[in-house]
Amino acid sequence: MLLAAATAGIVAAGGQTAPPTVQRATLDKYCVTCHNARLRTASLLLDEADVDRPETSAAIWEKVLHKLRAREMPPAGVPHPDDATYSALVAYLEATLDAAAAAHPNPGRPGAYRLNRFQYANAVRDLLGLEIDAASLLPADDSGYGFDNIGDVLTVSPVLLEKYLSAAAAISRQAIGDASLAPTSTEFPVPPATVQSERESRDLPIGSRGGIAVRHHFPLDAEYVIKVRLQRGKDATTIVGMSEPRRLDVRLDGRRVKQFIVGGPGPVNDDGLEVRLTVPAGSHLVAATFVKDTVKPEGVLYTAGDQAFFEGVGTVSVAGPYNATGPGDTATRRKVFVCRPQRPSDEDACATTIVTTLARRAYRRPIANGEIPSLMMPYRSGREHGGFESGIRLALQRILVSPDFLFRVEVDPAGVAPGSPYRVSDIELASRLSFFLWSSGPDDELLGLAERGQLHDGPVLDRQVTRMLADPRAGTLVSNFVGQWLYLRNMESVLPDPSAFPDFDENLRAALERETDLFFSSMITEDRSLLDLLRADYTFLNERLARHYGIPGIHGTEFRRVTLTDEARTGLLGKGSVLTVTSYPNRTSPTLRGKFILENLLGSPPPPPPPNVPSLKDDKDVSQLTMRQRMELHRASPVCASCHVRMDPLGFALENFDGLGRWRAGVDASGVLPDGTKIDGPVGLRNVLLARKDQFVETTTERLLTYALGRGVEAYDMPAVRTIVREAAPYDYRWSSLITGIVHSVPFQMRRAH
Repeated sequence: MLLAAATAGIVAAGGQTAPPTVQRATLDKYCVTCHNARLRTASLLLDEADVDRPETSAAIWEKVLHKLRAREMPPAGVPHPDDATYSALVAYLEATLDAAAAAHPNPGRPGAYRLNRFQYANAVRDLLGLEIDAASLLPADDSGYGFDNIGDVLTVSPVLLEKYLSAAAAISRQAIGDASLAPTSTEFPVPPATVQSERESRDLPIGSRGGIAVRHHFPLDAEYVIKVRLQRGKDATTIVGMSEPRRLDVRLDGRRVKQFIVGGPGPVNDDGLEVRLTVPAGSHLVAATFVKDTVKPEGVLYTAGDQAFFEGVGTVSVAGPYNATGPGDTATRRKVFVCRPQRPSDEDACATTIVTTLARRAYRRPIANGEIPSLMMPYRSGREHGGFESGIRLALQRILVSPDFLFRVEVDPAGVAPGSPYRVSDIELASRLSFFLWSSGPDDELLGLAERGQLHDGPVLDRQVTRMLADPRAGTLVSNFVGQWLYLRNMESVLPDPSAFPDFDENLRAALERETDLFFSSMITEDRSLLDLLRADYTFLNERLARHYGIPGIHGTEFRRVTLTDEARTGLLGKGSVLTVTSYPNRTSPTLRGKFILENLLGSPPPPPPPNVPSLKDDKDVSQLTMRQRMELHRASPVCASCHVRMDPLGFALENFDGLGRWRAGVDASGVLPDGTKIDGPVGLRNVLLARKDQFVETTTERLLTYALGRGVEAYDMPAVRTIVREAAPYDYRWSSLITGIVHSVPFQMRRAH
């Protein structure tokens, strides 16, 4: 009823429904003075736009609606409507646009999506049970709309095709356990600035310190050489420290296979720190770590001139296979060889079963009988020249370079009128769902429901969403979606200036990353409110990070959940990783932080800076000025002021946090927003954001929908966004309610015909 009333017009004070011409009067009074055909301000001509039928120019009115809801228009210094007038115009536009979208849905028309590098690795893992290093096999992907899974930018070049061919050959050989595999060496480095004074991982034994533990796939039953190199100084050659003898353990699957004594008087040499041993094929945990000395303090920082060094493990490498005896019995081979021929006459039938099973999982759809002959052609060629397993390997290699594996293709059904919307098939819906929640293809349960035509049923779909969110693979929503949405992926590449932040080390980098990973994982696994991103009073700390934050009583390298007593540190804006990726290497940046908040949390990005605008000065003329004084100089230009007046107050509110998120007192963290709202410090900023929770929730929903669809959110998608948000409100915007809303939305479930 509310929708119908709003569609017809605004409810006037006396309870009468006002006609749409009231909206024209509001626009003429407050907007058209600038946005008209004569001035053409921002190329927005509201004197010509039809407010009585906003659906005829939805892109214009969605832009107006966004500005009105954020109270960004009219600009400061000119007359503004009162709240009732604002709300009435917003309600009218929303209701009219939403009603038109419901009557004539436009779900968009996404093209064929190529799997990005992250999805490719996950799909191989789920198909074969084989973890691959996709970064060494394939180039990085381009991004669009803030994400690297956007179909329009995932192009295919001749170089990429060559990479796919070589990757498929390498993966199929590892999966099958090809006896002709030549020995190779894989190196696992420890970042040089890592302080190796404590046990670094649960995969390392209690009583150890430093070192590294890694999973490595051993392709054959064979001999392998595990070699350890010690950490070097800046010249990359000198081993520093080790003035006393140390015990270095090399372990396989937790079992010590060799202990070395290193260090002591005289020069230290690590050429002999290697062990050759027989390892069964499959995935194994390789570790190298020092036995912790309980008498002397370990991990001492050594200095030589102006260089600093940490004693510890530098790299671990695994070389092989040598003297192979066979492919072994691996989890990967068991996933591939779902049957075994008992006699030569059984080979064709078994091979057909294997190949069609692999193809169904890889192509994420049933395999038609007519496809089987072409799928079997590589098998027959390999079988003729190298036997049964060689044939299977070539068939697998062919599957891994098939467009049906590398692309998610959706085909218009026969008989659909051009340009009309239609519901995608259950098979296509299964892939949309699995790549959204898992960044991988559907598993057997999801694909089975789709093949039986049951997935489109609402309760069945809801149960699958619940099941999939409980699966560990849903962790990609943190590593992939959140990591890109909030720039947290950038943590692995930030390089703080040592002169500005001399205490930064790799332990702190890892701890900052781990804190936000655990924080966001708790949001999803505990199905918390989206608003808890801003207001949650807990975090996850280990001793290194707690010391960085100035929080006492936390000991050891293990992370544990901690209730925060300092309100300034609560929520997303108190996380050191967020504060680090929105700073420069040598200082904070109120502008970067303010832009981050406007763009990613409030959905109101400032326009790009005009050309030839000078950057913030860093020379000796301003070296004695505070950051606020430097920014005031920068804003003295009217060209700069129009954007900085929006960004800088938000960023200044976080100035109590330095460039690595450490608290600093005595800093002016106050500011005034263009609408006159005063902010003072991170607590004040958090209150402002919570007061504008509608903007925050809608912005986050837009970003999540962009990621789910693999395309940008357009004006015709905004009614769906509002529906998702409106239906999630009774559930306090829990993650499950937003995700379920997206899965049931028009753009996720439908497609427009060509």
